Amino acid sequence: MKTFKKYITFIIAIIVILITYMWNQEIGLRTIDTIKISFKEMMMIIPPIFVLMGLLDTWMPKDVMVKYMGEDSGLKGILLSIFLGSAAAGPLYGAFPVAAVFMRKGVKLTNILIFIGAWSTTKIPMFLFELSSLGSKFAITRLMINIPGILLIAYIIDHLLSEEEKAEIYKSADEIN
Repeated sequence: MKTFKKYITFIIAIIVILITYMWNQEIGLRTIDTIKISFKEMMMIIPPIFVLMGLLDTWMPKDVMVKYMGEDSGLKGILLSIFLGSAAAGPLYGAFPVAAVFMRKGVKLTNILIFIGAWSTTKIPMFLFELSSLGSKFAITRLMINIPGILLIAYIIDHLLSEEEKAEIYKSADEIN
């Protein structure tokens, strides 16, 4: 029964796709094609992220991560989080396994939230595209709005969570292995 509960969303999605296919084959086939494309995309992105995670987990000592991104890292932790998130490649779902490794390495929760925020909104290639396509005024304005927004959201979330909730989040990251 526990296994069934674990996969209930997947099972419901399969049932909905089957019903859609029986109701309208064209829409059902397009749905299946979209799933295939998404699966191929994930298979191109997830393996390199897991290699990166393995290297980060193996080669980066915990004390180094704590020094540069831990509780007492201050401004350098914030700047490193923004840089790592901005330099990252791939969709947002790639940030979460990396964030789990950061948690296991003792990175401050605020810095992890900043990293995820930067991954989702301040990517360097996206900024360069905006510069060339939409102009420097737009690109720089968006970046200057996003960075304080990321910091504000990270600190608000950090302050809203109790120490017990933070401990539970870190515990969940440890259980991913």
